[in-house]
Order: sequence, then structure tokens, then C-alpha cells
Amino acid sequence: MSADQQQQPSKPFYGFGFDLLDGKKYEFSQLAGKVVLIVNVASKCGFTPQYEGLEKLYEKYGEQGLVVLGFPSNQFGGQEPGDNEEIGASCKRNYGVTFPIMTKSDVNGKDENEVFKYLKTEKPGLLGLKRVKWNFEKFLVDKKGNVVERWASLSTPESIDGTIKKYLQQE
Repeated sequence: MSADQQQQPSKPFYGFGFDLLDGKKYEFSQLAGKVVLIVNVASKCGFTPQYEGLEKLYEKYGEQGLVVLGFPSNQFGGQEPGDNEEIGASCKRNYGVTFPIMTKSDVNGKDENEVFKYLKTEKPGLLGLKRVKWNFEKFLVDKKGNVVERWASLSTPESIDGTIKKYLQQE
């Protein structure tokens, strides 16, 4: 396989599916027409309090078509050591999370999940870098399935509220 073939995503955004923490399949086809915020998360990180802000965005804009998806990863400082059950309990207990959380997976490297491979190809970071740098990096997908924004971990959910609102208002 050539380098070009490896960089090409295998399917468009709505063709993906991923397992939730409870093992049920979450099909991305149900996201058509919605604005989707995808975040790689961890429960023992300095950015972990962002769960609260993500939940507030989900509550504020959910009825207008925003879906937040969390993807736990243990790739950054071993800050997501728990199993799927522990991750779910921590999210609910500490931050009242009600948005969908996927099973723990890699977001970089040879075992990276297909969703993040696609997101990084569609919206490279600063200087064209594709790797996720740390926990709580965020990607925004518009109502047509286009990856339109990418934010570093330092960008809080509150700081991206206006941008999310703008995409929700677009036809």
C-alpha cells in the first residue's frame, strides 16, 4: 500500500460506527444533519474538568442538533487507566455526563481508531501535523459531515460555544 493510499480515509464520516462503553454499536449514520463535537477524553488529566463544559454544551444545544462524542484514550501520560465500566462511572459521578462515550481506544499510532484517522486527515493541526497532541483535543463536524474545526486541549468548551452556535444555525 502506498503512502497516499494509507492517508486516504476509508469512508466518509457517516459511514463510521463505534462501540459505546456498554458495548452497543453507535452508528454515525444517525448523525446526518447534526453538528458533532468529537473529543478525545481522559479521567485523570488536568483538562478533565472540561467534561463539565462539554456536558453544558450538550445540554444547551442538544435540542438544536449538537451531539458530543467522547473517545477515551490512555495514550497521553496514562491518564485513562480504567476499563470501560470505570470510565463510564467516573464520567457520570464526577461530571454528570449524558453524552455518548465510546470504548477506550488509541487516537494516534499504528492502532489508532478509524474515526480519529479520518478526522486528522480531514483537519490537520498546526503546520499540517496530523497527530493528536494531548487529551481533550476537539474536532467539529458540520451538518453535512465535513470536519470544519479543530481545537487544541487549551481551548475550553466555553471558548468554542460561539463557533458551535454558528454551525448549528447554518442550513
